[in-house]
Amino acid sequence: MRERWHALDIRQLKYFVGVVEAGSFTKAATNLNVAQSALSLHVRQMEEGFGTQLLVRDRTGISLTDAGEKLLKHARTILRQVTLAEADLTSKTTSPSGEVTIGIPSGAAKVMVSELLAQSKEALPNVALKIVEGMTGQLEEWMRAGRFNLAVLYRTVESPGPMSILAREEFCLVVPPGEPPFGSTIRLAELHSFPLAVPMRSNNVRRSVADVVAQHGCELDVRYELDSLSTIVTMVAEGKTYSILTPSAIQKEVKLGLVRSVRIIDPVITRSVILAVNPRDEHSIVVSAVRALVPEVVKKLVEDGQWPATLPEASQPKGGQPPGSLEQIVTLAK
Repeated sequence: MRERWHALDIRQLKYFVGVVEAGSFTKAATNLNVAQSALSLHVRQMEEGFGTQLLVRDRTGISLTDAGEKLLKHARTILRQVTLAEADLTSKTTSPSGEVTIGIPSGAAKVMVSELLAQSKEALPNVALKIVEGMTGQLEEWMRAGRFNLAVLYRTVESPGPMSILAREEFCLVVPPGEPPFGSTIRLAELHSFPLAVPMRSNNVRRSVADVVAQHGCELDVRYELDSLSTIVTMVAEGKTYSILTPSAIQKEVKLGLVRSVRIIDPVITRSVILAVNPRDEHSIVVSAVRALVPEVVKKLVEDGQWPATLPEASQPKGGQPPGSLEQIVTLAK
């Protein structure tokens, strides 16, 4: 009987992970700058060595077998450890360095991006922070596709995965400035009277409100579905519609008198603002440094009254070990 090959080759593990993340050999070949035939050969050698099929190839791309799923998990762990070892042995900097991409929804971006960039420049001078702003549905898709190291997202219920709760927000009815009579609150059951412009159904804001409304047997008069926060706010300011958003999304416009916010009660609709980390970056020192900085930024904004939200009682990350304080992570990188 021919002896099976059991050695784990780092290069082949990189190729295997690259093929899986790209979704096809063709895309992986371009991303890795390796001939497609070479990638196919390496994966075939791994399958022969392990004595089991790792990938299923079809016209739409590739999918993982059970054995492939197991290997992918181990491969990512091994490659992360190799990267950390290389950084530990070769780094000449006294603080984390590298590039971190973070996705932030448009509403949260309005209040936190400026402060985040300022604090990052001071605390992490060797980190290049790339921020991608968008609507929550799009950001969630991109996060699942692995395009971000970190992402600020919204949740109405806790979900699995490594994440930290940053703050909690309440929804409000956004109304044109010159339309009395409006008090400071409005009951959920009364919202059906107002024609609304809201984000698309895939958006977390829309889902958050729809879930609560359905639970209480209420209805909404949705006239417009738009995946553009600025357009929605502009339409309300022009008196063409109303909307349901959080105060952070309209804070500037409220201060300028362009729109008004009316708190929704009976019941109050809340959501959590969370920080999610890409599983493959769980042990990255530079990502962990930014991951530790974001909650500090949010805490300062809330306590200073710049973000109309409440801080969670406990903000330990879920689904993994806490990343540690920024000071601890910077010390670790030295």
